[in-house]
Amino acid sequence: MGMDIVKMPKLGFGLMRLPEKEGRIDMAHVCNMVDAYMEKEGFHYFDTAYMYHGGKSETAAKEALVKRYPRESFYLATKLPAWEMRGEEDRDRIFEEQLERTGAGFFDFYLLHALEDGSHYDIYEKYHCFQWAMEKKKEGRIRHFGFSYHGTPELLEKVLDEHPEVEFVQIQLNYADWENPAVQSGKLYEILHRRGIPVIVMEPVKGGTLAGMAPELETMLREVRPEASIASWALRFAGSLTGVATVLSGMSSEEQMKDNLDTFTNFQPLTSQEKDVLHRVVERMLDMPLVPCTSCRYCCDGCPRGIRIPEVFKALNTARMYSADDRSRTFYNRLISCSGKASECIACGQCEKVCPQHLPIPELMKEAAEKLG
Repeated sequence: MGMDIVKMPKLGFGLMRLPEKEGRIDMAHVCNMVDAYMEKEGFHYFDTAYMYHGGKSETAAKEALVKRYPRESFYLATKLPAWEMRGEEDRDRIFEEQLERTGAGFFDFYLLHALEDGSHYDIYEKYHCFQWAMEKKKEGRIRHFGFSYHGTPELLEKVLDEHPEVEFVQIQLNYADWENPAVQSGKLYEILHRRGIPVIVMEPVKGGTLAGMAPELETMLREVRPEASIASWALRFAGSLTGVATVLSGMSSEEQMKDNLDTFTNFQPLTSQEKDVLHRVVERMLDMPLVPCTSCRYCCDGCPRGIRIPEVFKALNTARMYSADDRSRTFYNRLISCSGKASECIACGQCEKVCPQHLPIPELMKEAAEKLG
């Protein structure tokens, strides 16, 4: 059964940045968000992964969704992580654990996680994960199979040539990364669109960075649509592209949920005037040298010094933009009162290995230590 992208929910709920309370997922809050989302006609796509929230996201999906709604009323997607596998037997071990954690019985969408040039792709090939997933599909435990992607356009072409069984691909896509050489959203989208492969969009708001920007950039957008949120521009950019099945948003508050549902309930594609404005905004953004971190937190789990890397980058970006302002230092000092300092980075490189944005993290830590320490 092929995917009918016309019938797919246009807004998907990403369970990667859930609200927390005292270091734990705030379940009451998550249940409210799930209810607000499920209440709307045609919104029922949930995306999680084995490693989100230190392995607690899949369990949150069970509590807030699987236990509270009929199984056929929603789609659930999760992912197999290359970096947790040491042999073929780990495929089933992880898969069974995911079924156990979610209580879902089967997964509507199952992805190889963060396929990219180098070790991740090599591991998926070495352990025959594509063939394995096809067996799971035959058993009815996976309905649709694909992968999330953080690699080059060249590798994407190669993988799709070698694996015609792939039904969809999830890519990072937003207007800031359309031509960004580190991400190449535009080229990846063109390849998938040309082949007629449905696209699932992740990071449409680039980890929240396109929801609140430098005041002069926000002004440019507000002049055109004074009543619209800044985030809605990013979601409409992704949702306006043909062949996009679902746009995932990692929502962490009821306000974000409401705003995003408003954007997609009476969806209006971007006009040519709005596309021009976004083009000008991106040109101006490129003049502001910011660390393009999306706060995915993949880097945090294995940091031997317990450095909260995304928050350090937030402080560093503020320091780069407003060098005379003390706010970045205040924020940083509060941060390191309960976590590792940038200066304690030992440059072990584990963070760089898992960073989907391919950031030179140890180098940036040195700069953070100088500017904020």
